[in-house]
Amino acid sequence: MSEDRKMAIIVSKGTLDMAYPGLVLANAARMLGIEVKLFFTFWGMDVINKKTVDHLKVAPVGNPAMHMPQLAGVLPGATDLATTMMKKQMEKLDFPPVREFLEMVHDAGAEIYACRMAADMMGLTKEDLVPQVDDIVGAMEFLEMAEGAQIIFI
Repeated sequence: MSEDRKMAIIVSKGTLDMAYPGLVLANAARMLGIEVKLFFTFWGMDVINKKTVDHLKVAPVGNPAMHMPQLAGVLPGATDLATTMMKKQMEKLDFPPVREFLEMVHDAGAEIYACRMAADMMGLTKEDLVPQVDDIVGAMEFLEMAEGAQIIFI
């Protein structure tokens, strides 16, 4: 395995079910010794925002993978039910909560970046983000840092 392998993971969604794929990939890559850079943009900023990271939800509406009628997803409590079910399943599988997973991948050497445009749009500063965020950078700066990396967009 080449020692100069690089992976850049762009996380653009801020739901509980979309937070885990990027973190799982980052963790697996670091375990293989692959350099990892995570870039959180648009709604993905919720995953690294101190105020929202512990309150991510699963939205059943518009998600055909939920295997439930779309109409049921708009009923009061459907989102909370789906979120509770996913959290219980993740707990059974011994997956850490998102905040803890961010700590794990960062401690393993993954670099974590927030999107400058999204941060500005949402009025967020580095102080609003979890401490594992290395910096807030623009898209061009991130692409420069990720040069030569396999890019995965989530």
